[in-house]
Amino acid sequence: MGPAPRRVSTWAVCAVALAFGLGAVSAPLSTAWAQSTPAPMPQQLPALGDSVSGEFSVGTERQLGDRIVAEIRRDPAYFADPLLDDYVDALWQQLMAAARARGEVSAELHDRFAWQAFLLRERSVNAFALPGGYVGVHLGLIALTATRDELASVLAHELSHVTQRHIARSLVQSKQQSLVALASMIVGVLAASRSPQAANAMIAGGQAVALQAQLNFSRDMEREADRIGFLVLEEAGFSAAGMSSMFEKLQQSSRVNDSGAFPYLRTHPLTSERIGEARARQGTGPARSLGVSLEHALMQARARVLMDPRPDTWRAWLRQTDDAAGARPARALALATRAQAAAQLRDWAAADAALAQLEPLVQDDARARRAAAMLRAESWLLRGDAARADQALAAWRGDGSRGMELLSARIGLAAQGPEAPARLQRTAEDLQGWVSLRASDLQAWELLGQAWEKLGQPLRAVRAQAEARYLVGDVQGAIDRLRAAQSLARTGAKSDFIEASVIDARLRLWEEEWRQRLREEAGR
Repeated sequence: MGPAPRRVSTWAVCAVALAFGLGAVSAPLSTAWAQSTPAPMPQQLPALGDSVSGEFSVGTERQLGDRIVAEIRRDPAYFADPLLDDYVDALWQQLMAAARARGEVSAELHDRFAWQAFLLRERSVNAFALPGGYVGVHLGLIALTATRDELASVLAHELSHVTQRHIARSLVQSKQQSLVALASMIVGVLAASRSPQAANAMIAGGQAVALQAQLNFSRDMEREADRIGFLVLEEAGFSAAGMSSMFEKLQQSSRVNDSGAFPYLRTHPLTSERIGEARARQGTGPARSLGVSLEHALMQARARVLMDPRPDTWRAWLRQTDDAAGARPARALALATRAQAAAQLRDWAAADAALAQLEPLVQDDARARRAAAMLRAESWLLRGDAARADQALAAWRGDGSRGMELLSARIGLAAQGPEAPARLQRTAEDLQGWVSLRASDLQAWELLGQAWEKLGQPLRAVRAQAEARYLVGDVQGAIDRLRAAQSLARTGAKSDFIEASVIDARLRLWEEEWRQRLREEAGR
C-alpha cells in the first residue's frame, strides 16, 4: 500500500478543491464538513521540490485521486460514451505529448499518475482537476465550445494544474488528515458546489474565512496554469487564439445566462487581467486560425443531446431547421443534433433522414466520416438490428480505438442468428485482451462480464464483475464476488487453473487493501 498517508486539514481541502473548479457531480454524492481554525497562508506559490515530495508524495496523491474517482464512478452523472471519450482523449493525449516535450511531466509523474480525462453528464459548463492525474469534463462545456482549440485550451489549463501539482503544493502546508477523510472532503466539495444548502452549511461552519484566505493563493495558481497551459496548447499544435476565444465565450455566455450554469467561472474567475494576458500571449505566437472542424461539430452535437436527458429537450432539438446555405460545420452540427435527438426519441424516420443528409456532407473528412458511421451503427443497435450496426462499422473496425472496441463489443453481445455464438466468443476474447492492457476500463469489464455470462463461463464472468465493482470503489463488493468465484472454482464447473490463480491473487491484494482502509477510517 506504500507509505502511510499524510494528514491534511479539512478547511484547506475545501478551499483548494473549490479553487480548482471541482464541479458538482450529482446530488447523491455525500457531503461532509468539519470545523477548524485556518492557519495563515502565503501569498506566493511555494517551490515545487522536496517539500512537496516529502510531505505529500506522488504515490499518496495518486491514491487520493483513485479513491475520489472511484466515488465519482458510482454516481449517475459519471458518463462513459465511446464517441465523446475517444474525442476528448485524442485532444488530451495531444496535450500530454506536448507537456512531456516541454518537460512539464517528470518521469515519476508520467509513470505514477493516471493521466485520464473523464466525462460527466451535466448541462453546466465546467471542468476540474483532481489529484493523481485525473481531469473531469462536463458535457455542457463541450456543447458550448465551437472549436477543438477552445476545448483543448480548457484541458490544457486543467492539465497544468496537474503537472504543477497545485493540490499537493497547497496541502503540504496543512495539518495531517487521513487519506479516507481527505477523499471524503473533496467528494463533499464536488457535491456542495451544486448544492446551495451545503454551501451555506460550510459558510456557517466557519469555512468562509478559510476560503478567503486561500483565494490569493489560488489566483497565483490560476495565473501559472494559464501561462503553462497556453504554452502546452501551442506546443500541441492548437491555435493560440483558443484560450482567449474560450475566455470571451464564457464571459459573454455567462452575461446572457446568470442562472448558475457556469460553475467554471465561480472557480476560475475571469478577471480582466486574465483575459488581457491571454490576448497578449496570443499576439506573441505564430498565426494559426481556430480549428473549426466537422468532427468537432459532430461531438458538440452529441454533447448537446446527451447532456440533457429530458424528452422535451430532444423534441426541441428535433424541431430545429438546417440552413442548407450555411457553412458546413454549422450544417453538420444541426444535422448531427437532429439525428441523435431523433434516435433518443426512437423516431427512426427522422434519424435516418438527418443521417442521410449528414453523411455526404462529411465524405471528404475521414475523422468526421468515422464519427458519422458510429452514429449510424448506434442507431441500428438501438433498434435491435446488430447485423446492420455491424455493417455500418465495416470500414472502420479494428482501428484500435476504445470507442470502436466498445461499440463492436455491444454489437457482438446483441448478435443473433447461427453466427452469433462465434461472434460472441470473438467479442469476449477481444475484450479480454483489451482489459489485460487497460485494467482500469470500467465499461470494458462490465461488457466482458456480460459476454462470459452469455457464453456459460461463470467463473470468468464473476471475476469481470468483481473488477468492475473494484473500479467503482466497492472493494467489499469486489471481495465478495471473488470469494464467490473461488467457490465456483472449487466445484470444477467450467473453471481453469490460470483464472483461479488470478482470482486468488486479486483476492489477497484486495483483502489487504480493505484492511488498510479500515485502519485509516479508524484513525480518521
